[in-house]
Amino acid sequence: MIPKDTALLVIDIMNPFDFSHGETLAQHTKKIVKPINELRDYCRENGHPVIYINDHYELWKADLNLIYDKCHNSKSSDIITPLRPADDDYFLIKPKHSAFYGTALNTLLHHLSIKNIILTGIAGNICVLFTANDAYMREFTLLVPKDAIASVSEEDNHYALTMMKNVLKADIDDTGTLLGK
Repeated sequence: MIPKDTALLVIDIMNPFDFSHGETLAQHTKKIVKPINELRDYCRENGHPVIYINDHYELWKADLNLIYDKCHNSKSSDIITPLRPADDDYFLIKPKHSAFYGTALNTLLHHLSIKNIILTGIAGNICVLFTANDAYMREFTLLVPKDAIASVSEEDNHYALTMMKNVLKADIDDTGTLLGK
C-alpha cells in the first residue's frame, strides 16, 4: 500500500528519442508505459500528486504543449501520447540530470507535505538515479518500481536499481506489488 504522503515523479518521459541509442531507449521505454500509467491512475484516484519533471530541449519554458510538440515523432508517439500529463498534474522543467537541481521540486514536495517519492521514467541509470540520490540526501523515502524505469542497456538499468536499493535504501519492487495487487 502506498502511504498517504507520497508523490509520483515521472522523469523525462516527454522525449523525442532522436539521439545515439535513442531507438534502443525508446524500445525499452515502451515496456514501462503500462506500469507508469497504472501508477499514475492509482495516484490520481487516491489523491497523490503526479509530478512530471522533464528536460527543456532548449525551449527553457515549462510549457507542456511546446515540449510535447517538440518531442512528438514516430519514435516517441507510442510513449508520450499515453503518458501525456493531465491538467491536474504538475509539470516542471530541469536544466540538468537531477530533477532537484535548479528546479522548484524540493519546494513543491515540501508544500505538498510529501515524505515518500515513487520514481519512474528514463533514463534509469542517469536522470532517475541522480534524482534518487538527491531525494535521499533530502531524506525522502524512495519507492522505485523496477518495471517503471528504463535505460539504454538492461545492465545499466539493473546497476541503477542495485545502487538505489543498496546505497539509497530505496524500496525496489514491481508496480503490482507496490499497488498491492
